[in-house]
Amino acid sequence: MFRNRSMLFFALAIGLGLVTTVMTYNWLQEQTPEPVKQFLKSKGHKIVIASVDVPWGSPLTAEMVRLVEYPQAHLPEGHFTDVESLKGRVVLIHLQRHEPILEAKLAPEDVKHGGVLGVMNPGNRAMAVRVNEVVGLPGFVKPGDRVDIMATLKNPKRGKGKITKTVLENTLVLATGTQMERKGPGEKPSPVKVITFEVSLKDAEKLALASTEGKLRLALRSPLNTELELTKGATRRSLLASFREKRKPSPRVRKRLRTRVELIMGSKRSVVKF
Repeated sequence: MFRNRSMLFFALAIGLGLVTTVMTYNWLQEQTPEPVKQFLKSKGHKIVIASVDVPWGSPLTAEMVRLVEYPQAHLPEGHFTDVESLKGRVVLIHLQRHEPILEAKLAPEDVKHGGVLGVMNPGNRAMAVRVNEVVGLPGFVKPGDRVDIMATLKNPKRGKGKITKTVLENTLVLATGTQMERKGPGEKPSPVKVITFEVSLKDAEKLALASTEGKLRLALRSPLNTELELTKGATRRSLLASFREKRKPSPRVRKRLRTRVELIMGSKRSVVKF
């Protein structure tokens, strides 16, 4: 009898569990917003997405992409439905895994070179500059970032002293890396950090002169800031004048600064000081 009672309680528990599950499912269906319901019920359409993280400048291969179902009503503009048509296309921006591949994120079809050449503006140049760890902002500057380039060199106006001037603004970083350099005979090669920038021909000349004549510094820009700002440069004199308390002119200087007005009344002349 005890066994039959245990089986009865077990059957009641299963029944209550099933009823609770059905009621919960129906309640969740009622709570689902209408746009989500339409999204889930919409007919699928296969598009190509990235199956792995794809760095910018990389030519696409069959292993990097795959087809997935996507709602017909929410297809992104410029999507692809054929994996074969994407083979060899160069990626202009970093693609995350499961991200749809769109035409706007790829270089033109006639671009077959990967790496830096695949993402460069045809009218610009790629120029590499050697920097140290401090200048290169280790861990912060990476390909795709934009920086301002400043140079500290001798002040040509005063003959002595130095001036720091921003020589290039909003410059695109194409690549970062290291190369081995031997400073002298018999010395062991040491790693040197190299950053490659995309610049116009005129900017390349400026960058070459700045890297030869002075010391470079990089300032990382926000991607939302595209405005250019003209500066006079910073000298030792302007640096020491920063946040200095304004002094009142001495009595002698104030006397010099007085305004003098000459009054002419017929044949008479007089001077009035203010």
